[in-house]
Amino acid sequence: MDKQPIKRRIQGIVVSDKMSKTRVVAVSGTRKHPKYQRLYKVTKRFKAHDEENAYKVGDVVIIEETRPLSKEKRFKIVEKIK
Repeated sequence: MDKQPIKRRIQGIVVSDKMSKTRVVAVSGTRKHPKYQRLYKVTKRFKAHDEENAYKVGDVVIIEETRPLSKEKRFKIVEKIK
């Protein structure tokens, strides 16, 4: 049986559109400190593929995991939320 793997879908904000066909998407979340039990903010930046250069800085988008497209690109932009 050919079962498709479940691909991660993450919501983030486009923070850079200076590269051709590539956008940098920042994904924010919170973590809890193991000792002090305090929540703190963590931001991870992913490079995502954008074939038509359609998305600009400030757009809220959903990115989806895909095969490696380059050395650092492992995601593609699926849709724009607002």
